[in-house]
Amino acid sequence: MAFATWLSRLRIGRNASSGAPRSRRIPTLILWSPLALAFGNYFYTVKLISGRSMQPTLNPDSSLWRDFGLFDMFSIRSRHEYQRGDIVAIVSPENPRRMIVKRILAVEGDTVRTLPPHPDPEVRVPDGHVWVEGDDSFHTDDSNRLGPIPAALIESKLVCILWPFNRIGRVTVPAGETLNSVHNWTRQSVQDAIERDKWRKSRVTKSSHRVPRGPHVY
Repeated sequence: MAFATWLSRLRIGRNASSGAPRSRRIPTLILWSPLALAFGNYFYTVKLISGRSMQPTLNPDSSLWRDFGLFDMFSIRSRHEYQRGDIVAIVSPENPRRMIVKRILAVEGDTVRTLPPHPDPEVRVPDGHVWVEGDDSFHTDDSNRLGPIPAALIESKLVCILWPFNRIGRVTVPAGETLNSVHNWTRQSVQDAIERDKWRKSRVTKSSHRVPRGPHVY
């Protein structure tokens, strides 16, 4: 009898500590659900990144887990902010149900030295478009096959990796003599990343006129 009395008091205490009866908490959840939905639809979203087209930057062979990334939707949808080097999620121009993750290599007005299978040695990126590629040029389906991508198809840009634990942090290309990174890369892998970045940039001739900050590029 004493145990039953103690258990009933414990239950009362737990209900009191919640700040509101359970019946009142349900409307609270309903009230906050649209805000949570809006946050996921217009501000930030978490994506599981599949495939190897962005290796070794994303989903490196050294990791046992696929990367989960935090993507910024607000900067793209409301402020139209993106630039060369950004890793972005794009609605596939071939399948609107499919999302692809690539790196912006060039923006409108730039001239790009293409890679196979593109039929032309060079392409000028038209207004309102970007040129995107995967970091692994041998295992990617990108602008070298699809051509320049309409900027309107950019859905979000990668902010940081959330998982796996040992890779948490922003995705940046090491610069200069930097030999440590958030991904615990080795000396050789950092040097390789620097060389890949130089090679990508060497293939782009930037537009001679300054593209104003506006609805297409920042």
